[in-house]
Amino acid sequence: MLSFVANMAAVPLSAVPNTSTNNDGILIGDRVYSEVYLTISNSLIPEERLQPTPSMLDGLDLHTETDLRILGCELIQSAGILLRLPQVAMATGQVLFHRFFYSKSFVKHSFEIVAMACVNLASKIEEAPRRFRDVINVFHHLKQSHRGKRSASSLILDQNYINTKNQVIKAERRILKELGFCVHVKHPHKIIVMYLQVLECEKNQTLVQTAWNYMNDSLRTNVFVRFQAETIACACIYLAARALQMPLPSRPHWYLLFGATEEEIKDICITTLKLYTRKKPDYDHLEKEVEKRKMSLQEAKLKAKGLNPDGTPALSNLGGFSPGSKPCEFTLPWLRKEVKIGRNNGSGSRSRTRSRSRSPRRQ
Repeated sequence: MLSFVANMAAVPLSAVPNTSTNNDGILIGDRVYSEVYLTISNSLIPEERLQPTPSMLDGLDLHTETDLRILGCELIQSAGILLRLPQVAMATGQVLFHRFFYSKSFVKHSFEIVAMACVNLASKIEEAPRRFRDVINVFHHLKQSHRGKRSASSLILDQNYINTKNQVIKAERRILKELGFCVHVKHPHKIIVMYLQVLECEKNQTLVQTAWNYMNDSLRTNVFVRFQAETIACACIYLAARALQMPLPSRPHWYLLFGATEEEIKDICITTLKLYTRKKPDYDHLEKEVEKRKMSLQEAKLKAKGLNPDGTPALSNLGGFSPGSKPCEFTLPWLRKEVKIGRNNGSGSRSRTRSRSRSPRRQ
């Protein structure tokens, strides 16, 4: 599980009666509780955790996983537009989606169900909640649109709908658990405007809008789990200025004033620009790839347990057993007893048997 923790130091312990601290934790009354630190600084994933991902450990290649991330974020963005959510809620949902799948695998968790859960959770976080039925209905419509169906069918409130709703509820709880309930996301929207004010370019609406567009597109990548929001804001301004051919201070470089480095700016820019060279993810193809890896994992687990894919015992683990290969050595308990008596006293056994078979004589 990712180490997303929050800061309890907001309320000083001295203000809480009957509390004290020691090296083992916090003493409240007569019990010692372990300390919990909640800070947004450790919400970034370290480089060593980026690869291999849980999905790659389950046999999914990097290209397919990237397509799944892009498709999931596109679904969240499109669903947010149809649900009339604020852009900040859509951005939060996409960041939560990325964070979760650096902790869990696409093979073991449905990306569509997790995307629904991220939309529902993000709408609550940003104080714009939506009904479960509306979220599921919108994703049902988007799934049909991705498959090219012209006449979309309406969502039927049957047992499948109830099952999907329960899966989304469980997925939302699982996201909260995996992220340690630290679901705060710092967005660069306001930071972009603030930095452009410092650069005296805030009146250029084209520059502001272009930087915002690059920032919204970068949500489909993993830059929001690798870099601080301030650095992403600098990279988006840099891309927008280059696209519009607007000069910015370079002696020294303007982004050094905001704590960003040239290497970080280049990394974010390259990652974002790669989005525009990728083909549009194929919904059905990605589902087949995930299902194929899921079946391979199930077969590997059954094989490790000595079972066939259908769950029956494998003959190779039975030592060449065949019904006609060996005579049956098993005898019923009462037959074994009778044989034992016969061996010890054969005549008595035979005479007893003959006496039983004779009929009584009539007088």
